[in-house]
Amino acid sequence: MSLTICIFSFNRGKYLRNCVESVQQCLPDAEVVIFDDNSDDPDTQAYLEQAAKTCQIVGPREVGTIKHGGLYHNMNTALELFQSRELVCFLQDDTQVVRPVSSHELEDIKAIFDCQPTLGFLHPCFIRGIDLKKSPVTPLAGPAPGYFYRKNNGQSAGIHYSDLVVFRPDRLIEAGWCFHQSEPANDKQAKDLFDMMAYMWLPFAMWLPEVPAYRGKKKTLGLRLAEKKKRVGFYPFKLLSDEETQLQERYRLPVAENYLECTPESPPKPWTYNPLTGLKLLKNLNNLEVFFRRWFKL
Repeated sequence: MSLTICIFSFNRGKYLRNCVESVQQCLPDAEVVIFDDNSDDPDTQAYLEQAAKTCQIVGPREVGTIKHGGLYHNMNTALELFQSRELVCFLQDDTQVVRPVSSHELEDIKAIFDCQPTLGFLHPCFIRGIDLKKSPVTPLAGPAPGYFYRKNNGQSAGIHYSDLVVFRPDRLIEAGWCFHQSEPANDKQAKDLFDMMAYMWLPFAMWLPEVPAYRGKKKTLGLRLAEKKKRVGFYPFKLLSDEETQLQERYRLPVAENYLECTPESPPKPWTYNPLTGLKLLKNLNNLEVFFRRWFKL
């Protein structure tokens, strides 16, 4: 059973290294492909040169009529390049694999897709605790034991699609799938083409909490203040032990804060994944500066 891991990255060398090394440690037989958006940060460039010894690196180029660049253009490129692979998993540089994944588990995932011809996507990540503050996460009966669907409580994404997914490329191509330029647009497309996205009671990946905006991005005052207040930084996860991976037997909602631990320290909980989350004043300040920059073309 083969799995191709596509990691989408730009100017986050330390985070990219952590993601790649977690894949190589927990999924040693997986094919790892890094889609780099022409990073100009020296640390990232140095790591890409090193990673090229064990990973395939895909940089900016033309693929047919689609200009390679940007997350969703890169996803379309990945779908085209790896359409013959059995299973593909999309990760990003600020995510991490958090536990070893056995070949038996991969066979089970493939079997679920084989037995469920209308299943488009499987989500490999934990539930974000911050989402529980917005609306309850209600698990529904899934496509097989060990998996569940998520009840739609009005959210614009996460019911039929997420940017971090496992899928069968041939199924997407047969359905005429093309990645649109936002998560909500892709969720709507997935709703039209497939059943609900399957969640894992025993996830194997997660976004890192409190990640700063990528290096080189022109940050607003509001964003800089939010990053300082949230103590953004590099908080990689400690790999789960065998005892800690018995989630599947307990069937407890796999909320990241309940099972994952950062090393050497964790930021305050609940973790957030955008520095402006929950900071209304700073978010308004950020939006105001963005508006004036666009108006005056700064």
